[in-house]
This record gives sequence, C-alpha cells and structure tokens, in this order.
Amino acid sequence: MTGQKIMKVALCHFARNGFEGASLADIAAEVGIRKPSIYNHFKGKDELFMAVYKDAATRELRFVEEFLKPSRGSSLEEQLFGFLVGYKERYEKDEDTKFFLRMSFFPPVHLQQESMTLSLFYIDKMAEVAKALFLSAKEDGFIHADVSVEHATGAYMAVLDSIFVEMLYGDQDHLLRRLEAAWHVFWRGVRTNI
Repeated sequence: MTGQKIMKVALCHFARNGFEGASLADIAAEVGIRKPSIYNHFKGKDELFMAVYKDAATRELRFVEEFLKPSRGSSLEEQLFGFLVGYKERYEKDEDTKFFLRMSFFPPVHLQQESMTLSLFYIDKMAEVAKALFLSAKEDGFIHADVSVEHATGAYMAVLDSIFVEMLYGDQDHLLRRLEAAWHVFWRGVRTNI
C-alpha cells in the first residue's frame, strides 16, 4: 500500500516540478514517511520515476482504448473530434495526462532512451486503436474511397500531435484555433461526400 501511495504523491510532484524539481524528501514528507523508507519500495528516484511513468502510460492507454472503441454509438466525426477535445480537457484536469505528456516531450536527459521507448510504444498503441476505428469506418463507407486507412490514421495522429504541442506550449486561444483549423481540413479530407 505504501508503494502505491508513494507513486501517487510522486506523480503530482513530477507533474508539477519535473524530474529535476521533484524531491524524494518532499514526496516522503507528504506520504508521511521518512525519505529512507522510499528505498524499501524503490531503488531510487529513477526507478520511482519510471514506475510512475509506466503506470500513467497504462491509464492513458486505457482512456484511449475506451474512447476510440468502434462500437461507441456516436458518429465517426463526433467520436474523433470528441477525443481531441476530451484529451484537451483531460490535460487540463488530470495529473496523469499532464505528467505523461510533459515527460513524453521532455524526459529526464539520463532516462531519455527508456522514456522514449515507452512513449513510442504508447503512440504506436494509440495509432493501432485509431486504425481499428478507421478500418471499421472504411468498411461502413464513412471514409473517402481515395483515403486509405493508413493515411487516415497517420493524418489523425498528426492532428493529435499538433494538439499535444499546443497543450504544452500554447494557451487556450492558440490551442482552440489550431484544433478548429486542423480538424476542419482533416475531416473534409477523409470523410465521404455522402
């Protein structure tokens, strides 16, 4: 139980302060233990960070899989656009999402390879989930005949990447303008004309 509590508190510290700014002493104090007690659960800050990162990635992927299920009952447009808006809202309110996106773009230098491996795995899994949705939509005639499932998936992931960048660097106005413009062009290009 204490290991999970340490991870929960560490997530908030890493999300707010980054790897370098997060202090094991501060994490331990908030958990209600002494700093050396953390070493009963984790070898050090690096191991704690990667455990928190993997845990956050798992929860983020669950969100993606649930939201982009082909059988959600809403239109393809509502589902795809809703996911983009939902991710923006999730970033604004959820420590997991803030932490995961920030660390995916700005991992600790000495953990960059391990962090990037996890980030790329997550992105690939996200693309697989989106591809399944586009495949279902293509079979149902909702995707333009000239647009392959691979191109629709790649373009959607590019729109999502641009939204991620705006979440990290921009403000609400920039993000909403970018989202509206990217979505308009993307959706016009992939949907059928019926």
